[in-house]
Amino acid sequence: MRLESKEIVEGLKLHPIKTDKFKTDLVAVFLSIPLEKETVTIDCLIPAVLRRGTEKYKTQEEISIKLEEMYGTTFDCGIEKTGDNHVIKFYTESINDLFLPKQENILEKQIEVLFEIIFNPLVKNGIFLEEYVQNEKENIRQKIRSKIDNRELYAQDKCIEVMYEGKPYSLYKYGNEEDLNHITSKKLYDRYTEILQNAKIDIFVSGNIDSKKIYDTIKQYVSIYNIKPHKPQYVINNEETEQKEAVKEKNIQEALDIAQGKLILGLDILENRRNARFAISLYNVILGESATSKLFQNVREKASLAYSARSTYTRQKNNIFVKCGIEIENYERALKIIREQLEDMKKGNFTEEDIENAKKYMLNGIKAVEEEQDTEITYYMGQELSGLSTSLVEYQEEIKKITKKEIVDIANKIQINTIYFLKN
Repeated sequence: MRLESKEIVEGLKLHPIKTDKFKTDLVAVFLSIPLEKETVTIDCLIPAVLRRGTEKYKTQEEISIKLEEMYGTTFDCGIEKTGDNHVIKFYTESINDLFLPKQENILEKQIEVLFEIIFNPLVKNGIFLEEYVQNEKENIRQKIRSKIDNRELYAQDKCIEVMYEGKPYSLYKYGNEEDLNHITSKKLYDRYTEILQNAKIDIFVSGNIDSKKIYDTIKQYVSIYNIKPHKPQYVINNEETEQKEAVKEKNIQEALDIAQGKLILGLDILENRRNARFAISLYNVILGESATSKLFQNVREKASLAYSARSTYTRQKNNIFVKCGIEIENYERALKIIREQLEDMKKGNFTEEDIENAKKYMLNGIKAVEEEQDTEITYYMGQELSGLSTSLVEYQEEIKKITKKEIVDIANKIQINTIYFLKN
């Protein structure tokens, strides 16, 4: 399915996803803005404070009561780092009217509540409530401090910091404590209004819906909440935009009080051809994403050097990350075997069966995208920020066409940028 997206006003786009696979309707709103050092910390406070209350529903309790009246509609919000963008996200999910005793327009009520939370926050004397801001600053402070508790995520973030030193992608999505200390209610409200004037706004509605009716409803609320046309400021990241240069391999080690070492290799992909991602995806599956991969089989199963060994492809930045949880003393041996797998891929030391298994793995994963509403929305939102639209059917067809030669060509355009090891 290819989305039939429509721009309601400049800067705000609607993406209806009509499907009869679910009993629920999911509405998601994304505000995308460039990731910047000066604003990364203050931006993560925006959804946290907005969820605390609106002019109509002045507390979280009042919001919760309203949602409960809507047959237990769920609501959540947060912030993510997607490529060089900071993406503020809001979700509501509720049962579709077809499964209620009578028609109650729950979907429209979902949209109304979301617009109220995002575009009509509770303010006093033209700024956010001081109590809400201070409470949420402390919550964000705890998230920043607890970053180190998840050792694998901490290690990957540190590897990225080294790879992208001085660049937006090096930033932690919740920012830093020092900047948090200087945020006032007025600064936060000023930043909120600035975001509304500049963000790329995307609204996804998934369910057994009437697309025209949804368009009319969204258009109505855009008018009610006086959302102005604007030129959206955001960053397009894809395999064409992410130009990599050959660099000297960096090797970083850090010591913490840990029982298990975390080894992260950040790999650069020196290929900027449009649609190279299909061959890169298959390369990554054969290298380390699946249970039949070279990393899993050689580092974990045969050599028993790792509790976990896998790789992930980050298309937005044209990187692959190899991640291993190992005994500290196994570092040199594990790294040696990982290097051997990278060389094997360059030499084409993998079979047609490996390619077919990788294709089956990928095709099953693509098919599964439509089996979960939030996963499908995430996929299409990623397409928006990449600036390249590929339907799920097209994605499958492109994967099927990839040859061994294309995978080997990609393998020879991959180099190690950074090796990061977290040890005790």
